Amino acid sequence: MSDNQYRIEVSPAAYFVEEQSDVAADRYVFAYRIRIVNTGQQPAKLLSRHWLITDANGHVQEVRGMGVVGEHPHLKPGEHYEYLSGATLTTPWGTMKGSYQMEADDGTRFDAPIAEFLLAVPRVLH
Repeated sequence: MSDNQYRIEVSPAAYFVEEQSDVAADRYVFAYRIRIVNTGQQPAKLLSRHWLITDANGHVQEVRGMGVVGEHPHLKPGEHYEYLSGATLTTPWGTMKGSYQMEADDGTRFDAPIAEFLLAVPRVLH
């Protein structure tokens, strides 16, 4: 088994959702778009997700669940899938990181890591 047989790249992009936030009540809403690309040689299906969401005070919220936004995308080599979701913090910034649990068509299960990314209110709003 070569390492490049099972490879999923995950690219996150996050932004502050001012109209859904209430800064006076310490409610900061962020949306994030995730792009998942199968850069490996085997088709694979996303089974579940695992997130660690950390606010500016170091409080960590762990989220586990099946699929993403109610779906279990199946990606052939070269295919991609995108979705939009969100997170709410009680601080004006925080981070997210995690992984997707994948299953290749040959039955091999593997993790697709999601590098840490920043959730932050733009400085203009401070």
